[in-house]
Amino acid sequence: MTGYVCKYTPVEIIRAFDEGVCRIEPKVKSVEKAMSLTHPNMCSFMKGALEEIIRENINEIILVNCCDSIRRLYDILRGKVKFIHIIDLPRKITGSAYSLFYRELLHFIGAYEAYKGKKFDLNKFKKVLAEHKMENACKGKCVAVFGGRLNDGVIENIKRRCNLDVVNLTCTGISRPSKVGQEGDLIFSYAKALLNLPPCMRMAEDRSKLLDDLNLKGVIYNTVKFCDFYSFEYTSLKKTSNIPILKIETDYSDSNSGQVLTRIDAFLESLGVKRAIAHPVKSGYFAGIDSGSTSTNVVIIDENKNIISYSTVPTGARALGSAREAYRIALKKAGLKEEDIAYAVSTGYGRINIPFSNESVTEITCHGRGAFYLDKGVRTVIDIGGQDSKVIRLDDAGNVVDFVMNDKCSAGTGRFLEVMSRALEVSIEDMARAVTDFQEDIVITSMCTVFAESEVISLIARNKDRNDIIRGIHQSVASRAVSLLDRVGRSGKYMMTGGVAKNKGVVCEIEARICEKIIIPFEPQIVGALGAAVIAAEKRQE
Repeated sequence: MTGYVCKYTPVEIIRAFDEGVCRIEPKVKSVEKAMSLTHPNMCSFMKGALEEIIRENINEIILVNCCDSIRRLYDILRGKVKFIHIIDLPRKITGSAYSLFYRELLHFIGAYEAYKGKKFDLNKFKKVLAEHKMENACKGKCVAVFGGRLNDGVIENIKRRCNLDVVNLTCTGISRPSKVGQEGDLIFSYAKALLNLPPCMRMAEDRSKLLDDLNLKGVIYNTVKFCDFYSFEYTSLKKTSNIPILKIETDYSDSNSGQVLTRIDAFLESLGVKRAIAHPVKSGYFAGIDSGSTSTNVVIIDENKNIISYSTVPTGARALGSAREAYRIALKKAGLKEEDIAYAVSTGYGRINIPFSNESVTEITCHGRGAFYLDKGVRTVIDIGGQDSKVIRLDDAGNVVDFVMNDKCSAGTGRFLEVMSRALEVSIEDMARAVTDFQEDIVITSMCTVFAESEVISLIARNKDRNDIIRGIHQSVASRAVSLLDRVGRSGKYMMTGGVAKNKGVVCEIEARICEKIIIPFEPQIVGALGAAVIAAEKRQE
């Protein structure tokens, strides 16, 4: 079995040698062996591919020099596997490029003949080419996946979640050449057909044309960590296109992580194309369950969307147990039984693991819906929870039109404040007050929670005033929130949700930066669950 990574690989030539081929698609969770052979800042796909090659003992490999990382992969593997060959890929589609690529294919055929000890069979090659059929293009509304390559599991996950056709325009979704001219030199015609595949970022062609012929509802744009190409294209598309675009970043170890799927689900929900399972909805009461990283919240409303009861319990180590307990408390407060609930919607990072909910909806949509329920004038929601922070833009009807998330680390979240309160040996409640009597303007410079904690410990050792340090911590959280806000654009009214909204110090610092007042709900932690309950009640109206 011969492994390859690039769509420009002459797969059909390899098959003409009666050899099997497999696209190397990293499925590893750890790149421990690869890390010992290369620099940690190399492309995560390259490291994943190297790890896969080592673990699966792939000994025949064809590479295309599409980027520096793949050239480095060739350098590492040369001498370590039985056969490896790298093909030089032109950047342009011109007559000279065809000739160059033609010579590269002839060189590869010669090298493979020498390794296999048999001649290339042109008739077998013709039969292989004849097997290819033209794929039908998507004619209706669709969602495109664009940018850097995504593994097949993520693509299938998107298809399962979307009720429109999903078109994979990454290099893993491009079909093989189906029209190869039979006149003249067949290898030259094949080289020409390969180069005329829809261009990747390695090519100088205008890739935006790939989107022009599609009736697009939205684009999910993937960037690969430590890959330099794709972020530039995303920025250009975002500026020049009117099509809704979601950017995700993957590193081939967490492509199906909760954070990535939350972004995708929220984007599909905002487009109105999220696939939902139909359930019969009777009249009665409706519940929203928000299973978050720090707290689990339940809200119960009646069919007129009046809040009947709510509860909040710490999530702890058992998310499902916390959800059941919060649900039990809310039902008890309302004087209801579980069978009285006509429909329940779950949200939060634990949303898909709540067996007593009828449907799951992302916390982005739910916080937007909950905030709009509380105040129809709200256009921007700042949600700072236990493990991430989000800014959500709403339209005049309360629909999500844009959002950004900080889910890479705990900096600027409730967890960040908890760590700092422990370092200062003050309760989280005492730290939540606004600091007005400061003596020195202290700036916490570290982005990382761990490094910021060390910075705070250093300030304590230098006998800096505790109030000044607390104010610096509040400013640090506020600056991260405002940077997210500026990415979606400022638009009042503002409402703040999540547990950190109870921290008056953080709220005051954000207000000072945006020069506007922020609405704080009566119980900021339940807004996501409230939005879920409202969505549940609206199911009866559909």
